[in-house]
Amino acid sequence: MEVLGQILGNKMVTASVVAWMAAQLLKTLIDAARYKRLNLRLLVGTGGMPSAHSALVCALATTVGKTQGFGSPLFAITLVLAAIVMYDAVGVRQAVDKQSEILTHLLNHVPRTQDDFDRFLEGLVGHTRFQVVAGGILGIAIGSAWV
Repeated sequence: MEVLGQILGNKMVTASVVAWMAAQLLKTLIDAARYKRLNLRLLVGTGGMPSAHSALVCALATTVGKTQGFGSPLFAITLVLAAIVMYDAVGVRQAVDKQSEILTHLLNHVPRTQDDFDRFLEGLVGHTRFQVVAGGILGIAIGSAWV
């Protein structure tokens, strides 16, 4: 129980989790306003606006920088981690989106039900640069306000 208390009392962890949760909630609300329907799967899903991954790692880097110093080795590690996660969110994950589109097209020409298609592919995986930047800004704002 002491370990759990330490983890929950760690501002770097809590700020990161709050940033992730805020991004997921915003993503759900933005999608609901855009499509006039509530998709609760977005609360835990990947992809969309803003990037929850970017919000999480930017909040982590920001809180580490503010508490440990922006010249500290720990900040350097979290900054590099954030850069890798954000690069991956745009680059590699966008490639997965393209492959998903191609596979969906191919599967549409095979006689199956819509439920089969939904299980095979999840269409929204990656992020645009704007979504990653928006998530990063959200994370930095929450991290800055948290400590």
